[in-house]
Amino acid sequence: MKDVLYQYNPWWEEAFKNENVKPREKYLVELRKYLELKQIVILTGLRRVGKTTLMKLIIEEQIAAGVEPCRIFYVSLDDYLLHRNNIIEIINEFRKVHKIKIEEKVYLFLDEVTYKNDFHVQLKNIYDSQNAKIFVASSSASMLRDKKASLTGRAITLEIKPLDLEEYLYFNGITIRKRDRQLYKSYFLEYCKVGGLPENVLNPNREYLMNLVDDIIQKDITAFHAIKNHQIVRDYFTLLMERSGKQLSINKIGKILGISPDTSKRYLTFFESTYLIHLLPRWGKTNQKLLSAKKIYASDLGIKYMFMGERDLGSYFENYIYLLLRSRKNLYYLYENTTEIDFLTEDKILIESKFYAELNKKQEKLFNEYPARKKLVIDSVEMLDSLLKEI
Repeated sequence: MKDVLYQYNPWWEEAFKNENVKPREKYLVELRKYLELKQIVILTGLRRVGKTTLMKLIIEEQIAAGVEPCRIFYVSLDDYLLHRNNIIEIINEFRKVHKIKIEEKVYLFLDEVTYKNDFHVQLKNIYDSQNAKIFVASSSASMLRDKKASLTGRAITLEIKPLDLEEYLYFNGITIRKRDRQLYKSYFLEYCKVGGLPENVLNPNREYLMNLVDDIIQKDITAFHAIKNHQIVRDYFTLLMERSGKQLSINKIGKILGISPDTSKRYLTFFESTYLIHLLPRWGKTNQKLLSAKKIYASDLGIKYMFMGERDLGSYFENYIYLLLRSRKNLYYLYENTTEIDFLTEDKILIESKFYAELNKKQEKLFNEYPARKKLVIDSVEMLDSLLKEI
């Protein structure tokens, strides 16, 4: 095991520098704050969204700040060579290699933590009995679920999201001055094709995104949930992407694929738990929120583009607005008398997305008459800044 641990931690033997990496400062700011807290930091989000890179950047910063490199430990727990060892055994080996006592402070970065059985209990034991600052990462919300509440009060969760448009421009070295704001539309259309996964932004490749989706379906859905028919799960995801931005009928998808409504519902939750999709409930009384069809959005526009191409650019714009707002507000869609308005926040801000277009008459009537405290029509990429200021 010792040799494997040295391979994961090159800073134990030589100077360490993250090469050719663009830092995502908004997340690094959060992680730096969490360094001062005792709690375990859980990084979650879509596969390949940059969780490992963020951990490596924090490692580099800690070494630069004077932490002894031998007190910083990184490992990916999906490594086959470590499959016989539990987390505590691996940490004990690390301490043993460097002769670090239990009461001496170490920094632990545990990637793909959900590959280990009982990881919640093991993390609790390390948290309670050792002097350790712990960061962990996983790409599955369902596997991270703490059914026994072992980590209640002991953990902070931070979801890492795909790059937004501003980050996309930064990663590509593009600065748009105020006098050139009309350029935002053409760059947004490029962003729709590429999406916001950091590696793909730097080296756009359709095959990269296809492999990512296949990876998630195989590892996080069909293998984890013991589903034998892989193709039907792929077909299910294709139908989800074709319906992104629309109300989703679980029963209709089930009929198309020849599966039961219960199976269709289960598959939907699997895709949501891997962060490939997000679901938006309808505004209304509790039973309406629970029973009405949800709208579906892609977590990354590049993945949506693989399935949709350039059809319905308005749906990309709406999807992007949803991604911008979902971490800021509790969101719903408004649906009354067969007419829909895209978003209603819990604190009664009504928002309609129109990609260089206007509301139809029914939408305009509902929009004008609905008793919201603030109403916004976002009809261009240039208006996105003002949306965020208003929200």
